[in-house]
Amino acid sequence: MKKLAFITLLFFGLFKGYAQETKPVLEKYTAHNKGKFYIFWGGNRSTYSTSDIHFKGLDYDFTLYDVTSHDKPKGWNIDYINPTRMTIPQTNFRMGYFISDHYNVSIGLDHMKYVMNQDRAVNINGFYPNPGSYDELLPNNQVLLTEKFLTFEHTDGLNYINTEISRVDDLSKLIGLPNTDKFQINITEGVGAGFLYPKTNAMLMSKPRHDDFHISGYGLSAKAGLNFTFFKHFFIQTELKGGYINMPDIRTTSENADRASQHFLFFEKVIVFGGIFRL
Repeated sequence: MKKLAFITLLFFGLFKGYAQETKPVLEKYTAHNKGKFYIFWGGNRSTYSTSDIHFKGLDYDFTLYDVTSHDKPKGWNIDYINPTRMTIPQTNFRMGYFISDHYNVSIGLDHMKYVMNQDRAVNINGFYPNPGSYDELLPNNQVLLTEKFLTFEHTDGLNYINTEISRVDDLSKLIGLPNTDKFQINITEGVGAGFLYPKTNAMLMSKPRHDDFHISGYGLSAKAGLNFTFFKHFFIQTELKGGYINMPDIRTTSENADRASQHFLFFEKVIVFGGIFRL
């Protein structure tokens, strides 16, 4: 009997040890990204470099030099989640797919807003009808950007529709923190390119105001940011993003001959909220 009991205990002990050795180690959901989709929505604050703006029509052709501008922030507001008013704030939307653990491709919309600073003195070169009738003439070949002479905005908006390729690295691993599905810090960087589809709100030399969507040019961009993922599927992401915008074909009035062109650098500070998942 004692021998039988000993053999039985030995058998179960060996079986238990074998089972422990062969039990697969379950990897964390956040350990791999390949095959995951993500989507995010948020807002931005934007700044722009000075810009030379060229205006051309049937009876005018002039350039304004070193024009300054600003964005048009809404602040934290219910409009960010109100489907009927989502284009009022400055917003960022993106959806993408991880082609590997570290790289993803995406498409998105950076909905910025560009407003030319009013009542500033700028240099001008060229000609236009009835100079001086818009309270704009200044000495030394300058004009004052009065509302009678020119208002110029891309406020619904400066729409940069673009594709990006981005790299993501688990910062937790890089700094030696344990891999966990409850919280993860990632660092991301990427480059993008796309086209500009602004809705330009302009009023030029007392002509009727024009405000319509029009494909106007292209943009190039680069970004870097931090991603904070919670409970495997939800994240907050902050980004610093900059680039170059060139718009050679901007509509300024309802007359087909009236056009403007400009190019400038832009810089965005972005915060977004999103989800990441596998189908």
